[in-house]
Amino acid sequence: MLPTELKARAERRAYELGVSFGELVRESLQSALESGGERRTKDPLFRDEAVYRGRTPKDLAERHDEYLYDDEAG
Repeated sequence: MLPTELKARAERRAYELGVSFGELVRESLQSALESGGERRTKDPLFRDEAVYRGRTPKDLAERHDEYLYDDEAG
């Protein structure tokens, strides 16, 4: 089930393109599936391949702000 607003936008786009709603959905799905996750690779978070391999404190996840920003919030 599509959210009402998303379906309405898709129906308007299909009308503008002169195709049926079903054709627009099929073409959009085909395009998304063929891209193979290209959308994620545009995000700098997923493009970053740097990995720190050194030792870290055992409480790093819990106190990450303090370690990153020297912020004694906790």
